[in-house]
Amino acid sequence: MSAHTIFDNAPIGSIVAWSDVTPQPPTRFTKKLAAWQTNNSRGRLIRKQGERGVGNVSLSASFTLHEADYGAGGVITIRVHRTFSLESKLHFTIVERSAIGSVRVFDRAGDGAELVYLATNEADAKEWLTRHGYPDAVRQEVTADEVGADIEGRTAA
Repeated sequence: MSAHTIFDNAPIGSIVAWSDVTPQPPTRFTKKLAAWQTNNSRGRLIRKQGERGVGNVSLSASFTLHEADYGAGGVITIRVHRTFSLESKLHFTIVERSAIGSVRVFDRAGDGAELVYLATNEADAKEWLTRHGYPDAVRQEVTADEVGADIEGRTAA
């Protein structure tokens, strides 16, 4: 799938993989493997942003994936996000969609909102919000309509 297809059809909260369709190098080639992993990985779709302008500069529409968290002792110290322009030449695949009835927790309302937690249900979302500092958080339930959407002949299970 193209980046346009992901932007248009993948629901926020989906797991999306990306690839440059080159074969994975053997693990003994650590530098080549690290470079390959930059263009071949997966993450959770947390934001979609339409085309926008900053001063005289026009920025293309894009989407952001949460790739990984790093830390120790239950404390996240580094969060890795990858943002892809719709002009990206990488190949994208929807690996998994959010379960029906799960609840997305966004940091705020509006177009710039970012998914901060994907709860299993409404009670889980409310409990998570009591422990985390998002005073303007917005909750949104995942519906059957968006999960069952047909993309390139594939339907969600």
